[in-house]
Amino acid sequence: MMISTTTTTTTGAMSSRRTEPGIVRAFCAGRDLLGRYPQSLLGLAFRFAIAVVFWRSGMTKIASWDVTLNLFQYEYAVPLLPPEIAAYMAAAAELSCPVLLVFGLGTRFAAAALLGMTAVIQIFVYPASWPDHLLWGSILVYLLTRGGGLLSLDHLVSHRFMRTADQRR
Repeated sequence: MMISTTTTTTTGAMSSRRTEPGIVRAFCAGRDLLGRYPQSLLGLAFRFAIAVVFWRSGMTKIASWDVTLNLFQYEYAVPLLPPEIAAYMAAAAELSCPVLLVFGLGTRFAAAALLGMTAVIQIFVYPASWPDHLLWGSILVYLLTRGGGLLSLDHLVSHRFMRTADQRR
């Protein structure tokens, strides 16, 4: 009886050791699979997501320009800029940069402009809204550092210029 208990315990321990490497293998396989997710799809999703945020804000600004000017004069009160100039600059950035991001054309430029705008909003306008600004900033820093990715006009243009430069040599 003692021998069979020892055997069962040993067999039980051995079977748990056999399953452990299987779990580790499954974890590693899952991690490797997730690691192969195309960054271009992530960049595309980020470009569209952040473009929608700023596009909607820009559309709200031009929907009622008098209200926008009033907000820039009394609520936003960005220092160093007259309210009218700040309103025009914000509307222009919020309506042009999202278009660039959607097409992936000048992605780094558009991301840098919107990141600067986000910093101004965070510091001078709505400092309590830092969770939203942190989210926007994170996406914009990703786009600034990684560019538009394979699914962008930036990629198409850069490869076109590289082929032209190679042909000239």
